[in-house]
Amino acid sequence: MDTWQAIDTTRAIRKFADRPLEPEHLHRILDAGRRSGSSKNQQNWDFIVCTDRAHLQQLSEVGPYAQHIAGAAAAIALIVPDPAHHDAPLSVMWDLGRAAQNMTLAAWELGIGSVPATVYNQPLARELLAYPADHWCEFMLSFGYPLDPAALTWDKRAGGRKPLDAVVHVERW
Repeated sequence: MDTWQAIDTTRAIRKFADRPLEPEHLHRILDAGRRSGSSKNQQNWDFIVCTDRAHLQQLSEVGPYAQHIAGAAAAIALIVPDPAHHDAPLSVMWDLGRAAQNMTLAAWELGIGSVPATVYNQPLARELLAYPADHWCEFMLSFGYPLDPAALTWDKRAGGRKPLDAVVHVERW
């Protein structure tokens, strides 16, 4: 799969088959995140991988839209220094987004779906994941082979994206 094909065909997958990820697939996804570029090469991220079914069920409670984590084969919590209590650069969320996008594109190439979840309940996430007090988990990604394999080739939805000329401005707004 070439880069444009991965970008153009990736879909958010929220329903997963009941099977674990192949270990080499999970390794590839994590390595794609690690290989992402970061501001000043600081690599201010850590990834917590969760595959235990009971743990995934608990993690699905970290936000009102995180239920998909319960059915995932794996969830990856994206951890950064807490920008509110740290001298973390403002670029840390940009870097985290780049790492997340690398992971989701690597997964898609392998036939694995994914979708992000925003962590609204920080105390619960911290309790379940045991990351340090001076760190923060804004997002988690769930991964799994799609419950419906046809999801890998779904057509684009009509009206799913604004036209390019509606979002691009040249030189000035």
